[in-house]
Amino acid sequence: MIFNHFHDAYLYTLAKVYHKPQFYNQPRGNRSREILNYTYGIESPVERICYVPERKTNIIFNFAEALWYLSGSNDLDFIRYYASNMSKYSADGRTLTGTAYGPKLFTYGDKRLNQWERIKEVLREDPDSKRAFLSIFDPNEVLQLENIDVSCTLGLQFFIRENQLHMSSYMRANDAYRGMLSDVFSFTFLQELMATELGLEVGAYYHNVASVHIYEIDYAQTKTVLSKAKQIGAVPAYPFPHMPQKDNRSDLQVVFEYEQQLRQGITTLDLADIRCLDIEDYWKQVILLLAVYQSIQQKQAVDHTLYQELIPLYQILVQQKWESYFSITMEES
Repeated sequence: MIFNHFHDAYLYTLAKVYHKPQFYNQPRGNRSREILNYTYGIESPVERICYVPERKTNIIFNFAEALWYLSGSNDLDFIRYYASNMSKYSADGRTLTGTAYGPKLFTYGDKRLNQWERIKEVLREDPDSKRAFLSIFDPNEVLQLENIDVSCTLGLQFFIRENQLHMSSYMRANDAYRGMLSDVFSFTFLQELMATELGLEVGAYYHNVASVHIYEIDYAQTKTVLSKAKQIGAVPAYPFPHMPQKDNRSDLQVVFEYEQQLRQGITTLDLADIRCLDIEDYWKQVILLLAVYQSIQQKQAVDHTLYQELIPLYQILVQQKWESYFSITMEES
């Protein structure tokens, strides 16, 4: 199955798993509907979000999770600032093991192997290689029921074909309603970043899942999203922005620095502060989102000049997710 946008792949998968499951089961006591060995492709993986308003895509968490991976951190405080429920996955209240993919990418195992740089070397040495694989699942992970923090992703594989960087993800399991939304965002974000570092165009993305499922807790909302999706028709006219065609690491380092300062309350940013940053507009938009979220997370009024500086797509998404903060602004605009 090949789709143009993730939006279409997501809705098709929800409908398939909910209406035509292969199995009904209850792993760890949680009732679910499931299909085994499920695969699809996305021709335009930069279009990495679902546009159905009722799904309330959390664009800020999506970016934050991708940044968390790219920072190489396993720090619980980082990611629970954006999603407090992540705390339940930590055994020690400080770190995450299976869920934190960053250390797997950049400091894997006893040798602290930087897999990211390693596969770049592989692809530069042999552009036709089939060896550019990033391992994420670790055989040392605790698989017994008492541990719920187990890597859902086995690994990511990159291919250069006809001057495009294609990527395949391999997952042991994927929650079709919740996890797929953030996983595909992060994986295609990594794909796009790798493409810019190698000076390539972004190719197709392939999502391969051994067990794709929907838990009973999400059945009602799944039906709502599928019903509303029929009403909106085609994907809205605001495309997802592309990363600048350059090595983005220096700009990304600035984003890391301000993400930490905003999250820890060390600084606040106004529009003038962000406009004067010496980075590409693409990354300024990410910092704008993080600055807006600082107020939301602290339950304070949002600086609407920051909101108005966001591109229309991001304005729509944050307004859908946190309507009470932005309804006045939308009415005035």
